[in-house]
Amino acid sequence: MTSPSEILEIAEALARELPSILRWSGAIARRMRRFDIAIAGKASGNANTDALTLADLSIQELIVAALRDADPVFRSCRIEGEETTGDMSLFAEDGDLAIAIDPVDGTRQFRDRTGDGYSMIVHLHDANTPWYSLVYSPELGPAGTWTEVRNGRIVSGPDDTRRPARQVLDGLPDVNTFRRSGRGVYLIGFQDRDAERARAVDAIGLQGRTSDEMEGSIYPLMAAGDYTGSLIHTPNIYDFPVSMHIARVLGGDAVRVDTRESVRYAGLWLDDRAGMMRFPGIIACSADPDVLSRLCDLAWDWNPVRYAPDD
Repeated sequence: MTSPSEILEIAEALARELPSILRWSGAIARRMRRFDIAIAGKASGNANTDALTLADLSIQELIVAALRDADPVFRSCRIEGEETTGDMSLFAEDGDLAIAIDPVDGTRQFRDRTGDGYSMIVHLHDANTPWYSLVYSPELGPAGTWTEVRNGRIVSGPDDTRRPARQVLDGLPDVNTFRRSGRGVYLIGFQDRDAERARAVDAIGLQGRTSDEMEGSIYPLMAAGDYTGSLIHTPNIYDFPVSMHIARVLGGDAVRVDTRESVRYAGLWLDDRAGMMRFPGIIACSADPDVLSRLCDLAWDWNPVRYAPDD
């Protein structure tokens, strides 16, 4: 079992090293996006899940290599990468602490050039919860946008590449100084029923938004309060936990809609079609406990099987 002091040491090392790494990754993504870099590799039948580019593979390779070389303490953690590239074998094979990587969250809009909310994501977690989360959206805003959850504090705002990345993050305001009370709820994972499920969320007085309907990235939107949270079918372990981290710091949670139990890194299942690990069931996530309850009331009897032939 990793001690609290060891977790803090690793989290602080990530906070020191990761901002520059993700900024470099974002620069590569912006450059590669100009070219036709789509590749085959996933076959779940869902366009959002199956989108894959050379950028996903290259950026994960870069992030893993940078972590490998930046500080020996990172090798005491497992690496959970959405893709398979990088020297992951040089990191721990087991243990309760892991560094999860989504090299390009929002690959479909990145590949198709339909939006600028794609992001690089890294978070540190144990069996129960994330301890450090960093998201960089390189084309959201004039110079990119940061969202960081660290030591119970959330910051989100614009990058400024004239200054060191860590310095920029240290100067961003805590979201509690500007956070709004929006009703947006991000929905994904319901296969061809995302829009239908979003309209059901509309019907209970919230604003359901699919990936095609949401402008930007859920992380800065949720941090700023424009979105109150999400409702996701079997979310993956690489990007969704950042939303869970934001919700918990703000007094909310992420729960299974059928049991209302808090999400843990337990009972995970390997989605062979998409080649990624997922949390089981339908997960409601919000900083507002009342919204959590309303989403659970709505979706408690929806089919929890991701690839059900008919629900």
